Parts: sequence; structure tokens; C-alpha cells
Amino acid sequence: MYIKQTLRFVLKPMSFLPAIFMMCLIFSFSAQNSNESSQLSYEFGKEVLSIANETFDQGWTSEHIEYLTEHFQYYIRKAAHITEYFLLAVSVAFPLYVYGLRGIPLVLVAGTFCVGYACLDEFHQSFVAGRSPQKKDVCIDSIGIFAGIILTRIVGWTGRMTIFRPLSNSRKKRKANEAQYYRERDYDRRSSKKRYRSA
Repeated sequence: MYIKQTLRFVLKPMSFLPAIFMMCLIFSFSAQNSNESSQLSYEFGKEVLSIANETFDQGWTSEHIEYLTEHFQYYIRKAAHITEYFLLAVSVAFPLYVYGLRGIPLVLVAGTFCVGYACLDEFHQSFVAGRSPQKKDVCIDSIGIFAGIILTRIVGWTGRMTIFRPLSNSRKKRKANEAQYYRERDYDRRSSKKRYRSA
């Protein structure tokens, strides 16, 4: 029992490590200047389109892939925004869910934290060469944020209703048994006091 409590005490705070990792990753992307950021997006988009070409046998030439990469560059960058903040939201909301924060409070706390970080991230970009803060990017980031929080709620609720339901039921049963034990003990004490006084 002591070992289980110790592991829980140590491991539960470690559930926030993925969130810290995502925050550092987003910060490092934002620290890139405009040329580095554009080049990274271009290479990523080109790789994705090359994989799609091979997977679905589109028969695109390398020149056509480069054209598509340049043409869809804007959408690739915005999709990257949504994806990275989706992952941040999941990594923030999940440990909060584990700690017992559920429903609307989970949405408010995780959402406020992630949107606040998105605002700070845009402010950080104002100090990077060739980049500037964009309110529109915060709105785009928010799409990924609330999608991640909603997914966490769905997965968490589904898990509680299916996989972890026996654990929840056994925990409730154990608490009920403990409550019954204490009620009976208090009743026995009161009864013994009454018998002692009557004697």
C-alpha cells in the first residue's frame, strides 16, 4: 500500500512533462527567424506531399510537388499551428483530468492556460527577425486547443465508463464498506456507554 501511494505521488506530477516538452518545442519554433521558419514549413510540406504521391500513386513529378508545396504553404503553416496547440492542449488537459478536474472547469483552466501561452508565443515572435505577432494566429491556435480539450474529455469519460469502471466501482464499494464500518463502530460505542450508565 505504501509503495503504491509513493508511486502515485511521484508519477502523477510527471504527467505534466509532455506539456512542458510541447511548450519548449513551440518556443523553439517561434525562435526561428522568418527564413528558417519558411524553409522548415517548405521541407515539411514537400515531404508530406511526396509521401502522399507515393501512397496514392498520383504520378506527380518533382516539379509539380514543389509547385503544390509553394501553393499550399500558407495552409501548411496554419495546419502546423493547429496541430502543435492541439497536442499542447491534450498534454495539459490530460494531467488535469487525472487530478480530478472535469467538465467546464477543465475547459476553462486548460483553455485559459493554452490560449494564454499562445498569446505569449505571439508576443515572443515580435522579438524575432522577420516575424510579427498575429491575432489571427491566436484564433487559429484556439481551434486546436479546444479540439484537444474536447478530445481529452471524450477519451477520459469513455475510459471511466468502460475500461476503468470496475476500478471506480471497487473504489466506491470500498468507501461504502469503510463508512459502514465506522457507523457500526460508533453505534457499538454509544451502546456500550448507555449500558455502562444504566449499570
